[in-house]
Amino acid sequence: MYVYIARQPVFDRQKRLFAYEVLFRSSMVNIFPEEVDSDEATHTVLAHVLFNIGLDTITGPHRALINFTENHLLKKTPLQLPQKRCIVEILESILPSPKVFAACTELKEQGYTLALDDFDFNAQSEQLVPLVNIVKVDLQAVDRERLAEDMARMKCYPDVAWLAEKIENYQEFQLALSLGFDYFQGYFLDKPEVLKNKTIDTSKIVLLNLLAEVCLPEVDLRKIERLVAPDVSLSYKLFRYLNSAYYSLVSKVTSVRYALAYLGESGVRQFVSLAATSEISAGKPSELMRLSMVRARLCQLLGALRKEQIDESQLFLLGLFSLLDAMLDMPMAELTAKLPLTDELKNALNTRTGPLAPYLLAISTYERGEFHECANHLQQLGISPETMIDAYFRALNWADKFEDNFV
Repeated sequence: MYVYIARQPVFDRQKRLFAYEVLFRSSMVNIFPEEVDSDEATHTVLAHVLFNIGLDTITGPHRALINFTENHLLKKTPLQLPQKRCIVEILESILPSPKVFAACTELKEQGYTLALDDFDFNAQSEQLVPLVNIVKVDLQAVDRERLAEDMARMKCYPDVAWLAEKIENYQEFQLALSLGFDYFQGYFLDKPEVLKNKTIDTSKIVLLNLLAEVCLPEVDLRKIERLVAPDVSLSYKLFRYLNSAYYSLVSKVTSVRYALAYLGESGVRQFVSLAATSEISAGKPSELMRLSMVRARLCQLLGALRKEQIDESQLFLLGLFSLLDAMLDMPMAELTAKLPLTDELKNALNTRTGPLAPYLLAISTYERGEFHECANHLQQLGISPETMIDAYFRALNWADKFEDNFV
């Protein structure tokens, strides 16, 4: 049985990573087979997610929000999970009852954190609020005109934290902040905050010039050295990168010139693009850079699965640069105009068109848990959906391995 898993970040008020919600399906078909019992399927999937694959692989050191059906809640399935690592999410379809109250109370007494999903401020669901630690509100589903009044009324539950989900832009994030929400989930992080009258400061222009150099057909290592050597932060990252366990060098490298020569043209392209992008994203939530690293590696891995030869450095840049507009708060077309990228790369980044676009579309739909759409894009590439899950976890593992060097 194949299990398709993605994770979606949850942030606190300072846009720091709080947890990941784990999304999973037993297939990439978006209609659940009638002959399969949902509770049995959930049990099988949870076994794969939590025991075969492991939480460390899925969420690293961070906590995981996991949905449970009523039957699994009453069967005490969550008690099999480590209480410090998992947040038990009670689905909106679960109605208050003495058995549900008892199950929730036992979980809380055992030290579990409970979250109530898709709360819509109705009196029936409100009976569960005193039993949970976190209440999730779908910002796209509630009445926005009444939301301030509803949230004010909920202040009678001072021990409950509020999570706004499906936040699509920074205006909605600011609204949720002003209403007193504690946690935030959605794709607002992927988008620029401000697009009007934005200019790039001098230090980031230098970094864009450095990126431009590694995007050229031939890399001039001497020129790269002249740009990297005076920058203490970049030089430090270069030594950490090269002296990491990934390269397992016998002796430590202390010269920028030697380090660049050792990496070679392909290695220099990868290091510079990662290091410069991490510097560009300074001041932004670290999850933004982490996500771009996962996308970069995943694009490479998907490209390797195809029979047709494709430049892996182009695919790496495609994933890495896919969030450049959010990092610099500028339109993507304006940024790509400053870089000597191929037309295929520019079209994929700017308009999601051209031969490289299906890679980015497959990855972004997978991240959102839109597995059926992801399967359609993978089909365009001639890649089987079954290989996606392995590539996804390999990309997560790769990004986590190098996160300390760049984020």
